[in-house]
Amino acid sequence: MSWVAILMGSESDWPVMQSTTAMLKDLDIDFEVRVTSAHRTPQATQEFVHDAEARGCRVFVCAAGMAAHLAGAVAAHTVRPVIGVPIDSGPLQGFDALLSTVQMPGGIPVATVAVGKAGAKNAAYLAAQILAVSDADLHSRLEADRESNRDKVAQQNESVQASL
Repeated sequence: MSWVAILMGSESDWPVMQSTTAMLKDLDIDFEVRVTSAHRTPQATQEFVHDAEARGCRVFVCAAGMAAHLAGAVAAHTVRPVIGVPIDSGPLQGFDALLSTVQMPGGIPVATVAVGKAGAKNAAYLAAQILAVSDADLHSRLEADRESNRDKVAQQNESVQASL
């Protein structure tokens, strides 16, 4: 069974990362959520990554704020796709998290999405697209979701035009 692991550096990341879990639920994708820190619990993080792989995890989504680097720490222990979500926290409002997530050395990639809730939602979509490469049913669900989003924008346009 394929599933997605969602790791957060702190419980304070949860309000943002609920956007990831909501989207994965909507797309009927299994996931697990853990709070684990690259810096405060490095051994537990490493053990979870290896255990998750053994249990069928196909994609890791990692969220951290400030200059924390959970996504990079996870990527160091797996060749499965890792998606980093910079959390908009701290005095720099996520800019430091963005830089620490996107600036990975060659050979240890981390796919980085936008800072904050939009990034958390896109992390779910990207994880789904990765899984859909080998899952035709999921591919169809993603196409249906994209079509639904297109229809919503068209309806909004009609509503605005009617109000003119």
